[in-house]
Amino acid sequence: MPLFGNYEKAGSGIAKNTPQKKPFFRFWEILGRKFWKLMELNMILSLSVVPLIIALAAVFYLGQKYTAAALTIAGVMLVLFAAIFGPNLAAVTKILRFFTLEKPCFLMETYWKTFKESFRQACPLGLIDLLVGSSVASGLYVYPRVIALVRESGEGSEMFYYVLFIVTLSLAIAVLMMSFYGYLMIVSTELSFKNVLKNSLALSFLALKNNLITLAISAVVMGIFGVLTYYFPYVMMIVWIFFPTAYVGFLIVFNCYPIIQKYVINPYYAQRGEVSPEMQFAETAGENLFEDQGGKEAPVEPAVEPRKKGKKGKIVS
Repeated sequence: MPLFGNYEKAGSGIAKNTPQKKPFFRFWEILGRKFWKLMELNMILSLSVVPLIIALAAVFYLGQKYTAAALTIAGVMLVLFAAIFGPNLAAVTKILRFFTLEKPCFLMETYWKTFKESFRQACPLGLIDLLVGSSVASGLYVYPRVIALVRESGEGSEMFYYVLFIVTLSLAIAVLMMSFYGYLMIVSTELSFKNVLKNSLALSFLALKNNLITLAISAVVMGIFGVLTYYFPYVMMIVWIFFPTAYVGFLIVFNCYPIIQKYVINPYYAQRGEVSPEMQFAETAGENLFEDQGGKEAPVEPAVEPRKKGKKGKIVS
């Protein structure tokens, strides 16, 4: 008797309109099925950071002896990194969207096609993210030190710099939540760049609870890996190639794409009197020639052949 029952016995099938699983369980189910694909995506994301690594290496290792050459190499690599940052995220986001919708896709073919098609909108969005991110990072680094100096000197008001610090932190959170939706709308809709930014800002506040939960979980995961990198830098340099960026990206897309469906995609088709093609359980018009009987068939028992004497071993059919 097989350990998990008789696998040769045909079951009753799967009903066509079987209710979809709860998002929590569906998330882990898809994550388990796409675990290795997500690892491949993480490797792709890691390759996109290579120009930045080359730029830093040029400055640190060539900067003293060959300053001009080092700055030239660093400048070219930084421009390349900035140019591909947005399209790279858009291409990966498109694949993660397919995973979320449980639609098949060819990984590299989808990646390169989306990279080229989304470049016009994703590149400026990536530049905005990098510019704002750099400014916010500088502010978060400078303001605490300025506050400490003001406190020590006793001159000036600390409150002014505390306000600037809070504004900077709030801006960082707002832009990050906008990024949850920006790349998704670029690869999912035909909106203009202006409307992508407008809708991203609106959705970042409209679904604030969902966004804050997503942001908190993502921050915890990335924070854990950051702490591990601090204590085990050489090991984690290898680990970061495979984890956890794509997995956190999948979490973001899984949580945020239904918001875009609800407030952007479905209303568009509703205004046109059509049904969104991404509605999973859309009804078909007219009479079906054949009816899906999944979940209704009676289980089929396998035929049992009479045992023959003098024959031992397994019959391979």
